[in-house]
Amino acid sequence: MKEVNIAANKAVQAATSAVAIESVSWGRAGKAKWQHNAVALLVLFAPFGMYMNWLALEHHDGSLWEAGRAFASQGPVQTVMQYFPKPSVAGFAGYAGWMILQTTLSFFLPGKQAFGQRTPGGHLLEYNANGLLAWAATHALYLAAAVVGVLDPAIIANNWQGLFVAANIFGFVAAVLAQIKGYFWPSYSSDVKMSGSWIFDFWAGVELNPRFGNWDIKLFFNGRPGIVAWTLIDISWAAYQQQHLGHITYSMLIVLLLHAIYVVDFFINEDWYTRTIDITHDHFGFMLAWGDTTFLPAFYTLQAQYLARYPVYLNTWQSALVLATGLTGYAIFRFANHEKDYVRSQDGDVVLWGRQATYIRCSYPTNDGKVHSSILLTSGWWAVSRHSNYLGDLVLSFAMCAACEFRNALPWSYFFYMAVLLAHRTIRNEARCRQKYGQKWEEYCREVPWRIVPGVW
Repeated sequence: MKEVNIAANKAVQAATSAVAIESVSWGRAGKAKWQHNAVALLVLFAPFGMYMNWLALEHHDGSLWEAGRAFASQGPVQTVMQYFPKPSVAGFAGYAGWMILQTTLSFFLPGKQAFGQRTPGGHLLEYNANGLLAWAATHALYLAAAVVGVLDPAIIANNWQGLFVAANIFGFVAAVLAQIKGYFWPSYSSDVKMSGSWIFDFWAGVELNPRFGNWDIKLFFNGRPGIVAWTLIDISWAAYQQQHLGHITYSMLIVLLLHAIYVVDFFINEDWYTRTIDITHDHFGFMLAWGDTTFLPAFYTLQAQYLARYPVYLNTWQSALVLATGLTGYAIFRFANHEKDYVRSQDGDVVLWGRQATYIRCSYPTNDGKVHSSILLTSGWWAVSRHSNYLGDLVLSFAMCAACEFRNALPWSYFFYMAVLLAHRTIRNEARCRQKYGQKWEEYCREVPWRIVPGVW
């Protein structure tokens, strides 16, 4: 079998011209069309959307509808002048301290050696996956400081306005610096893409893997400023609820637990994450620089922010149902991801769901002219749909929002965002897989016809 694979690889390599190899590049668009400049609207309206969320939570009882009505009746200038998050010295100092702490932990804590997928330029990059230890150290320091009375556990919630402003400014500055670095001092020039459009490059990024030495900027931004903060922000808003209500509601506890499971799972499997679309395909621009430092911590914690201000009281049965739904979604998400990684690590020689795993072998070239092999799994959860891990993600997201009931749409915006994000990611990923694997991908789609939700899509 090994000799057959070697012969097949040589045949594919011999038949693959330089043009064909270049066409199978992985990553964002190489040349911007006129419509790509529409991302300028995203650069403007993504921060505006975060502002409207803040406005609804802070001044309109958590209702986006009422916030929108007030914005329309008063006009944008009057609304912004009257209701705009105020910068503060505490906010800037706190955010600067946060970034310094996370950068220090990222540099000096030991971690698991991890390798990503080979880049279009043929680079196999090494990562120090120490996120779990950084998460644990951060939360231990925070909780210890709160217990001994050095720090108010609700300090993040109480300084949310100032931190929100500081994070926005930092995200914009980081995106500008990333673009300058990509243009003039790229870490891997063979993995750089310049579209000819400054605004598209600003949004989508120029470098695939910007680094300072062995320190990977994209992995740091994807995990540390936002995802470590996710559960810390939740804890602070839970403390805020405790201080104002005298107790913590079941709904808040469910949100904290489901968020914590998701975050801890991310860091336990950080080495696996280095081989996902975020690291292997997305270039580092405003979408990730601002998205990871501002959008993620402000948007992914919406349920905790909402419940701290506008508590929801679930009875025992409602709480059990929401929690069970969330745990089921997580189980699907985790088992699906584990199955694919395990099958590939064992070269397909495994048993799934009581049967020998089935799969389709395929190969693909990279820009350096080399040919590599891979496996498309067609059993276990991957026989249910081509992205069954996304199915689990959606079920888990639904449960997180269901803890807030249906009084307002704002806490549900996370679920709708995830549905759009995962649908878009599916379409984008499958277009690249079709280009990358050719007829083998078409064969795989015939074998597993459903994309995410069986019988629906």
